[in-house]
Amino acid sequence: MRNENFGRRGALGLVRRRCAGGSGAVGAVWRPVAWSASGGNRPGRGNRVSDHRTITSYLIDMDGVLVHEDQPIPGADKFIKALEEKGLRHLVITNNSIFTQRDLSARLARAGIRIPPERLWTSALATAQFLDEQRPDGTAHVVGEAGLTTALHDVGYVLSDVDPDYVVLGETRTYSFEAITRAIRLIRAGGRFIATNPDPIGPSPSGPLPATGSVAALISRATGRDPYFVGKPNPLMMRSALRALDAHSEATAIIGDRMDTDVVAGLEAGLETILVLSGVSSREEANSFPYRPNRIVDSVADLLV
Repeated sequence: MRNENFGRRGALGLVRRRCAGGSGAVGAVWRPVAWSASGGNRPGRGNRVSDHRTITSYLIDMDGVLVHEDQPIPGADKFIKALEEKGLRHLVITNNSIFTQRDLSARLARAGIRIPPERLWTSALATAQFLDEQRPDGTAHVVGEAGLTTALHDVGYVLSDVDPDYVVLGETRTYSFEAITRAIRLIRAGGRFIATNPDPIGPSPSGPLPATGSVAALISRATGRDPYFVGKPNPLMMRSALRALDAHSEATAIIGDRMDTDVVAGLEAGLETILVLSGVSSREEANSFPYRPNRIVDSVADLLV
């Protein structure tokens, strides 16, 4: 079946339609949406095609969708360029809290994918925004890397290991027994437990590594306290990303490679959901979940004509 993602007349649009046969089922199809730079059917304005929802903004997962570690996924660069050319809003989102926006932009650039820092949204940024809203100018003890500490500094937080308001666990490639022990003691002493994301493992060139979710489970077992996870699949991260993009859920799709984070997060936030098979979840695994994405494709290359 021929993909119809980009038409000659304008923007990429994902719309819902009733399936044939009177079943009442709703499917998702790509079709072009005409627009003009002078103020016609401009992407981002939420115009409808017929009576169906038009998707004009995109949240795009990074690892497994655009890159594998530092290697680009074929077609990812062309997909991003196509969005740029059509004037479609898009934000690259990731549960990875290790790197700053600038770091991630440079990493993607080395892979041949040009994404400016302001179009990247991380679980570290979402966590910092959440804490700033909950307890402005607070204090936090952090187990994590520069992406997380920089985000907290930027919202006015002070990093401290003396009676902190929060103990914030992020991702790092160098979890140490000493750092974990300190976090356990501070939480038992009253620090509120926050974790950037629940991912149990993360990728590396040599194979999977334990990630934030696994370490959080260890700390929870030792303290008897569960963390509040800010990153995907928490809809909170989706809402913070939508605010950063200045987009509405009704006109936004998420493209991700994991059923247990990307797809369920999009579903719960009211977004259209597209699963790519270039990352973690396989088609067989997708079929085992009680919920379904609106569409499954091999990779973002399949979203191009």
